[in-house]
Amino acid sequence: MLVAHALTGSSRVLDWWGGLAGPGKFLDTDALAIVGVNALGSCYGSTGPGSIAPDGQSYGERFPVVTVGDMVRAQRLALAEFGIGRLCAVVGGSLGGMQALQWAFDVPDRAGHAIVIGAYDHFSAMGIALNAIAREAIRIARTPGEGIALARKIAMLTYKSEALFAQRYARKFDRAGGDPTKNANDRYDVEGYLDYQGAIFAKRMDPAAYLALTRAMDLFDLRDRQPRRGAAFTFAGISSDWLFLPEYVRATARRLAEAGADSAYFELVSNHGHDAFLAEPERLQDLLATRIAPLYESLAAC
Repeated sequence: MLVAHALTGSSRVLDWWGGLAGPGKFLDTDALAIVGVNALGSCYGSTGPGSIAPDGQSYGERFPVVTVGDMVRAQRLALAEFGIGRLCAVVGGSLGGMQALQWAFDVPDRAGHAIVIGAYDHFSAMGIALNAIAREAIRIARTPGEGIALARKIAMLTYKSEALFAQRYARKFDRAGGDPTKNANDRYDVEGYLDYQGAIFAKRMDPAAYLALTRAMDLFDLRDRQPRRGAAFTFAGISSDWLFLPEYVRATARRLAEAGADSAYFELVSNHGHDAFLAEPERLQDLLATRIAPLYESLAAC
């Protein structure tokens, strides 16, 4: 099974989806060989803007535009190097879900089953707009670190929900101290949270890779394509996700089913927003258990 990572993840599945992978879990390592491939354009192993170009300098913003289709073609080449010709499933959330869909549309005979979480067959105008603001923050900031930190803060707002923020932070003052009613430079707790997220992200993400990957998300659009014979799809929407609206996920599942594909939709009811697929892996596993059971039964029969 190929696990495709989201925007800021990597091929190291246990680093970011450990709650879903392991013996007896949804990604059952007792039954499956779990494979991760870093996305083309990222900064965790595959060729990306930080890689050295033929002229001996790093690509930087000269790195060519890449698409989700390019990522999937690169994954297919990488798997071929290991002698892996067919996968029982491709699973991913967000940008990873886009990759899973691309696999099923491009090579359904090799992808087996696309398990698509918090993603659908295109990226919305709102998503493109939010990515554009994040990229602008990177480009106009005084330093690359400052820019990528601000981009991360913007993104964190899209990954969470108002209900979650109200529950966790409300109007509390920063847990580190200070009183914004008396000092304009002091923070509310939610501001401290965003500052923290921006700071830790700046230490691990290449700003140019972030530019490349968000544009790949923008370009994703499979609405003019029909599923090919043999493709199977499982979609999971998230009730409080306003970046990848659950009604769009549901509509994609319905479109593919009406076209004759084996396509099913499930909805994770959560106040975690888009991040629910990372924050509540056990609930996601329970939600999809009946849908994934036949896959494991077929493996056991082999």
